[in-house]
Amino acid sequence: MGPDSRPSLAVWKFASCDGCQLTLLDCEDELLPLTDQVRITHFLEMSSAEDSRERATLAGTGPYDLSLVDGSITTAEDVRRVHHIRRISRRLVTIGACATAGGIQALRNFADVEEFRAAVYASPEYIATLDTSTPISAHVPVDFELRGCPIDRGQLLEVITAFLAGRKPNISSHSVCFQCKRRGTTCITVAQGIPCLGPVTHAGCGALCPAYGRGCYGCFGPMAQPNLEAMVRELRHDGMTERDIVRVFRTFNAASPEYGPVPELAAQRAPEPPAEEEPR
Repeated sequence: MGPDSRPSLAVWKFASCDGCQLTLLDCEDELLPLTDQVRITHFLEMSSAEDSRERATLAGTGPYDLSLVDGSITTAEDVRRVHHIRRISRRLVTIGACATAGGIQALRNFADVEEFRAAVYASPEYIATLDTSTPISAHVPVDFELRGCPIDRGQLLEVITAFLAGRKPNISSHSVCFQCKRRGTTCITVAQGIPCLGPVTHAGCGALCPAYGRGCYGCFGPMAQPNLEAMVRELRHDGMTERDIVRVFRTFNAASPEYGPVPELAAQRAPEPPAEEEPR
């Protein structure tokens, strides 16, 4: 039997809940045909073996044609390992909010990590961690970022097949509002005054929350070129305080550089309405 000519795929985990890796495993019907086209050589969530011939390691052996990276960088060892993975990967794609924007754990970026460590762990001196949680792209070049918490399975399969075919993934960067219109969902902000991050959030969820009467809370991260000034103004109009506005952006994608201006925008005072002239 000759050598396996299928392209190799590796899946890597850093600081995350594993939800994005489970999205790939949950593909089920699509996963078996995919294995006819690609050789999954490193995926610890799926198997304890590397390439079915040697014991798996967190670092991997490579080389790999495509690496999918889940999770954020939170330790010095993570930094070393992600540079190694980049060196042995022909293409590297980050998947999920943790890998693309630091994840929920990036809330540490706005607090005192030493205080957290002392409060949570009985022996904090044994806990090695960085003061920040950062996306993979802050450390190594990334070929594509797939957003979401968790990612959408259809988009994931599109990314894998696109890279195997040597083309750019067909993933739109428009907002959740576009998906609301496509499924015929009435705008809950206009109709009910419910605060919603749909206008500045990357599409991919199918506008699930607005379809059930809840405002989008931004789990798919920022869309391309979000109009934050208008969004903050609308959230303030819908009754949100400065603190609430900052908090709603600091959830799944707290470390997104696109959302960096939000605290300053939220702190600005709303313009006073023009005074009415007294009748003469």
